[in-house]
Amino acid sequence: MTDGAEAAFDQHGAQLLSAIDSSDGERMAELANEMPAPDFAEFVREHSLDVTEKLLAYLPIEQRARAIGYFGLEAQQELALNMAEPMLAELLSHMNADERADLFNLLDDSLKARVMRLMARNEREDLRLLASYASGTAGALMTSDYVAVPARSTVAQAFDIIRATAPSAETVYDIYCIDHMGRLVGTVSLRRLMLARKEGRLEKVMTTDLVTATVDEHQEEVADQIARYDLLALPIIDLGGRLVGIVTYDDAMDVAEMEATEDMHRGASVQPMEQNLSSASLFAVYKSRVVWLVLLVFGNIFSGAGIAHFEDTIAAEVALVFFLPLLIGSGGNAGSQSATLIIRGLATREVRSADWLKLFGREVLIAAALGLTMAVAIAPIGAIRGGEVIALIVGMTMVTVVVFGSLAGLTLPFLLRRVGWDPATASAPLVTTLIDACGVLIYFGIATWLLDLPAAL
Repeated sequence: MTDGAEAAFDQHGAQLLSAIDSSDGERMAELANEMPAPDFAEFVREHSLDVTEKLLAYLPIEQRARAIGYFGLEAQQELALNMAEPMLAELLSHMNADERADLFNLLDDSLKARVMRLMARNEREDLRLLASYASGTAGALMTSDYVAVPARSTVAQAFDIIRATAPSAETVYDIYCIDHMGRLVGTVSLRRLMLARKEGRLEKVMTTDLVTATVDEHQEEVADQIARYDLLALPIIDLGGRLVGIVTYDDAMDVAEMEATEDMHRGASVQPMEQNLSSASLFAVYKSRVVWLVLLVFGNIFSGAGIAHFEDTIAAEVALVFFLPLLIGSGGNAGSQSATLIIRGLATREVRSADWLKLFGREVLIAAALGLTMAVAIAPIGAIRGGEVIALIVGMTMVTVVVFGSLAGLTLPFLLRRVGWDPATASAPLVTTLIDACGVLIYFGIATWLLDLPAAL
């Protein structure tokens, strides 16, 4: 939201709050109806359920259904449980098909059955189908509000069908052409249809080079296809090739945002949360963070054990301690950079598993160059603090830990993907903890060797 839009939103919200405080129903209705649905959802998110229900009552059912579609699922569920069943059934009937299915799946079985009995048969069957698909699949993400026309129709007949179905469709820019079995056989853009002769058949103007997804494909794959082919919507087919729905670009954007958020959470060793951060309970936030932090604590124990193992080396040359945080941190930083680049490359499909060997060879050269540059920068300080031998130890360790850290950061995401884990789990804290433990051994091992000290047992 730009500064100007945010200022307008704040001003409108202040006026609406004033109307609420003064119980001015006419003014509340006027201001609530002027608000775009996303802004309305943002406004009521900060207020109680009573205020939300009061404002929603002033909206026409179509606008109310659209606004509720922008609410979080937790808020939708809370509203639904406080609604009279006939009102809930009416609301579901006016919501977009995919949003309707998401809300319906939040209800308990007995309430589902009662609400279904209050809905029209075609809506009931459509809702039952959409709600049956597993969460996270194309079937659960798609909407059944699309325009499909028999491929053997004439252009004039197609326009009659479009006029009849367009009011409830999410998009009419692409028309889907089906055969007598309901199988998708082609698409035609509305623009091309407008330029075609009225008596011509769709078979002559439709495109048969189709990009589709099946109902059981993962929603991230669907979002990737929409982005890759610059689609406004992606048709979804069942195993028999029949058209059952579409996923629009705005739903794909929501998926991309959700997946990016999950990757960011995993990148910080935070487990994904179902609620928004602002509305999540203290325990939910604690639970999302505690597991990895405890695991990483035990990982850091190995660093302490490594330091204890080289007590004699440290006692012989105390100046080594000064450079320990610097060297370990440098290896961790290099590893985090490498892991971040690879994780992002895997997510955007710029990098594939088959590229590992090629990238490994490149990373050796790049990391060696980085390590040498950093070694040259820090060696003079080593000479000042402890002499030429310490400078050599620090320089050699810098090159080694940077190369090791970079290669570990590159390799971990590939290994995690190989065993079926999300590569984002190779997060900065995980890479850093691993390199901390190994870096201690590398540093003091080199120091023990160059100082010609007895090896620790």
